[in-house]
Amino acid sequence: MRSLQADLAERVRGEVRFDAGTRAAYSTDASNYRQVPVGVVIPSTVDDAERAVAVCREHGAPVLARGGGTSLAGQCCNTAVVLDFTKYCHRLVSVDPDRRTALVEPGIALDELNRLVAGHGLMVGPKPATHVSCTVGGMIGNNSCGSTAQAYGKMSDSVLRLEILTYDGLRTWVGPTVEEDYQRVLTEGGRKADLYRGLRALRDRHLAEIRTRYPDIPRRVSGYNLDSLLPENGFDVARALVGSESTLVTVLHAEITLFPVPRERVLVVLGYPTIFAAADAVPAVLPHRPVALEGLDRQLVELEHTQRIASDAIRQLPPGEGWLMVQFAGDDHDEVAERAHRLVDDVKRHSDKVTVAFLDDPRHEDQLWQAREASLGATAFPRGGTETHEGWEDAAVPPGRLGAYLRDFRELLREFGYQDASLYGHFGQGCVHTRIPFDLRTADGVAAYRRFVERAADLVVSYGGSLSGEHGDGQSRGELLTRMFGEQIVAAFGEMKALFDPDDRMNPGKVVRPNPLDGQLREGVDYRPAQLPVHFAYPRDGHRFSHAAARCVGVGRCRGLDGDDVMCPSFRATREEEHSTRGRARLLFEMVRGEVVSGWRSTEVRDALDLCLACKGCRSDCPVGVDMATYKAEFLSHHYARRLRPRAHYSMGWLPLWARIASLAPGAVNSLTHAPVLDRLAKWAAGISAERALPWFAEQSFSAWHRRHSPPRSDHRRAVVLWPDTFTNYFHPSVGRASVEVLEDAGFRLAIPRSTVCCGLPWISTGQLGVAKRVLRRTLAVLRPALRSGTPVVVVEPSCAAVFRSDLPELLYGDEDAARLSGQVRTLAQLLVERTPDWRVPVGRKALVQVHCHQHAVLGFDAERNLMNRCEVDATVLKSGCCGLAGNFGFERGHHAVSMACAEHALLPAVRDADRDTLVLADGFSCRTQVAQADTGHVPLHLAEILAAGVRLQNSAGA
Repeated sequence: MRSLQADLAERVRGEVRFDAGTRAAYSTDASNYRQVPVGVVIPSTVDDAERAVAVCREHGAPVLARGGGTSLAGQCCNTAVVLDFTKYCHRLVSVDPDRRTALVEPGIALDELNRLVAGHGLMVGPKPATHVSCTVGGMIGNNSCGSTAQAYGKMSDSVLRLEILTYDGLRTWVGPTVEEDYQRVLTEGGRKADLYRGLRALRDRHLAEIRTRYPDIPRRVSGYNLDSLLPENGFDVARALVGSESTLVTVLHAEITLFPVPRERVLVVLGYPTIFAAADAVPAVLPHRPVALEGLDRQLVELEHTQRIASDAIRQLPPGEGWLMVQFAGDDHDEVAERAHRLVDDVKRHSDKVTVAFLDDPRHEDQLWQAREASLGATAFPRGGTETHEGWEDAAVPPGRLGAYLRDFRELLREFGYQDASLYGHFGQGCVHTRIPFDLRTADGVAAYRRFVERAADLVVSYGGSLSGEHGDGQSRGELLTRMFGEQIVAAFGEMKALFDPDDRMNPGKVVRPNPLDGQLREGVDYRPAQLPVHFAYPRDGHRFSHAAARCVGVGRCRGLDGDDVMCPSFRATREEEHSTRGRARLLFEMVRGEVVSGWRSTEVRDALDLCLACKGCRSDCPVGVDMATYKAEFLSHHYARRLRPRAHYSMGWLPLWARIASLAPGAVNSLTHAPVLDRLAKWAAGISAERALPWFAEQSFSAWHRRHSPPRSDHRRAVVLWPDTFTNYFHPSVGRASVEVLEDAGFRLAIPRSTVCCGLPWISTGQLGVAKRVLRRTLAVLRPALRSGTPVVVVEPSCAAVFRSDLPELLYGDEDAARLSGQVRTLAQLLVERTPDWRVPVGRKALVQVHCHQHAVLGFDAERNLMNRCEVDATVLKSGCCGLAGNFGFERGHHAVSMACAEHALLPAVRDADRDTLVLADGFSCRTQVAQADTGHVPLHLAEILAAGVRLQNSAGA
């Protein structure tokens, strides 16, 4: 291995990584399987990838070309050299709007490609649920589909040409091959001629079987596409390679078809008494030519409801126990709407039991589609139920037989005790998704898993279906292909493998000569994770850190580069797997497993967590609720226990103490820390980035001001506690004063704690959890009278409010006062919306709003939207993700570049582009500091400050 690594490092210009941390991050995909790679190569160009394969060939090392790593059948993990194209090889090489084609490199993510071609009014046809992270190369490897395949087909239907690289070094373009092209290839001779000659001979030997054994259904993804080699299909070598899961070639470039983006869309949701009745209705819906036809059952909806996933969308479903989501699209709204109405009239004529919801508001449609895409998150860890797994999650049958198949499949689930599995999927093409509560940790459970999938395979074949309708064969279904295709076709797959990869070096053990479906399990009968003592309670994970570390199921939403999600800012900045939420989760999983990396002292885990901003975005955005900020705090606590910590842990981590001391002589402290020489010395001593400006302490703290403040006299005012957080108290007291002005105008009687208190966040974020718990217990003692009386605690700093809402009850698990504070804490807007529904002030300004990450993840922003609308604030809420400062993160030495890359992703460009009359609102101290230090020409404000200005305006007008 060392000589392989050395040769790769010498000849590959990209990155060659054989370290334990990288190998751990790539040890699995979204499947049940785990195979630690030999190493990872991140090629700088596709030519670099060619050099990497050449080195591997010289050493006889197997190769796996990997896309977004979201595969569910185990095809993206192997004991091989993994080629990851996503960091550098993600160019849109060219787009031809007239021909509606694009030439791309394999590492480009689907959403990114669609963003780049949207200006031409074009898009890629297939759109899997993992569209934020799946790559075109991965989609080609897996023959991806998604809901839009109803209108645009599988990825094989979009591929025009591929530039491929075989393991033995042939680099060539392939595509449809008319006779003239075929003869030219033979005339030119060489490896390509041998390959084409062999493919035609293979096809001719198995011609009858290929024509008769492939099921004639829209969703056949299993097996190699030998049918693309048929004369009537143009001997299309490119399409024959689509779906081969990196077992035959490495794709270097792809030319694909694009489709016009429809301008109008309408969604009809049909409700039925059962999911079986919904499936029975599919043949009647298909003649209306929808662009998508999805099904979902009551169990899925209830799971989403109990986990508060897509709750707004669920409320839009019509009555029923099973639903069909039927989407129509086109360029003329009236024509699209008419088609939808014709469908509704038609189904009502045939059944009096169908219910209907008719949606033509794009926002409502998007909410329902997001609910459908949230299915994996809802079903992976059902609240109060058993965790579920892939393994039999995407079989497809003829759409006309779907209802009967589902009834038989449900009976099979009941027979094996898996009756809690929900059923949903691409019903218009007969493809059914489910996750099943397999027991993969005991010998009996694994044996039952094998028996079940063998029975399920026979059932699908009896209906003329395909073992896989979307996710591919990999290791989950490779062993079962003979049941579907028969011995002769499976032998033909082996012959095709031998033509392209005679030494079985391309992703071995998948599809052809596959590893056993119950082998290399990520858990398995030998799984025995370390049960480590912890500070947080992990109530969602049975109070076990090992379960929390295994929570990630690999769907890769954290690898999205754009969109509404906050997570994962460090991945957006680095495009590094180990700096995604998923990559870090994999390292933690391997840490508790103890084979590749081991224990709390692991430097590999520490380095991967170093660039985690602890933004908490994953807590809400991750489909299964991975909470990396909490895991990071836990890890740091144990990693540095009884050891010297980084300097920033003593400076930024103890900021509340230093700020309190500085408040005794803020002018002197400011003069000292901002003097040119002392500034550099102070930053070095504190472990703060030299590029950062140290914040200025206020001349008078908020608490000192409040002691001299004379509140309005009234016995009828409602009592609230206003929390004096460190940032408001010592740095931005104007926010506290504005909050007092607003709350008193709204009729509240304010108190602030007389003793020094803190939420403990600086100690939590640096993993000083013992100190944090002591600080929080003291805070609870100070607040006890207010907690026992049910008095609301208003917190104007979102990160502090989020601590009280989430971190506090998990750190002091079982403490009733902690639970009370969690329930009584409110943001300023939440209190005003809940308790003073008629209060408003005339702000009347445009505003650009940056939502604090912790507010997004824990508290929500609905109340703020409501209040701004009520006060005539024309607010544009940015979809910018994390500001990049994230408390202490952006101040720490070594983090400045990533911090600014996060800010430049969307926030700072939007602020710079805003006109001078537009307010910039950011309730988080970190967000305001990042904007202020970036010299954007705008002074960011807290919502309280603009509401207070409205109070003064209203009062002056009244006077």
